[in-house]
Amino acid sequence: MKKILANTRKVRFQDCDPFNHLNNAKYLDYFINAREDQLLDDYGLDVFGLIATEKLGWVISSHQIAYFRPAAAMESITIESQLISYDSRALVVEMRMYDEKQTRLKALCWTRFNHFDLARQKPAEHSAELSLLFSQALLPVEQQDFEARRGHLLQQKNEAK
Repeated sequence: MKKILANTRKVRFQDCDPFNHLNNAKYLDYFINAREDQLLDDYGLDVFGLIATEKLGWVISSHQIAYFRPAAAMESITIESQLISYDSRALVVEMRMYDEKQTRLKALCWTRFNHFDLARQKPAEHSAELSLLFSQALLPVEQQDFEARRGHLLQQKNEAK
């Protein structure tokens, strides 16, 4: 099973600021949209289908994001994502945005998703089936907090110069 999922997107003009750079708030849209597509394409997990049929989904409880380089209008970018931790009610996903060839890291994001029962309007526990998928997809990172991870990636970037 693939543990690092990736796809390519094009930065759209309407998502950019006056400098033709991707607007800071839009990075989150690109990350989340890429992850949704990756889950469907690579794992067959349709998060919207789950909401429609079982009234279960995930709500975002937090984002941590670091910007390294701007993404420019009409540039092709590659977004990677991986599940770095999970428990019975939540997931933490790391997402990285690169240039198309994945040689320049543009942004890093950690997002926490909490499982939620829409019918009961309460937090929910993951099913055994979802927990099995998560156990197979899990790829933790060595760093335990976002700032340490950010520093590690910055150090790697500097060593590659």
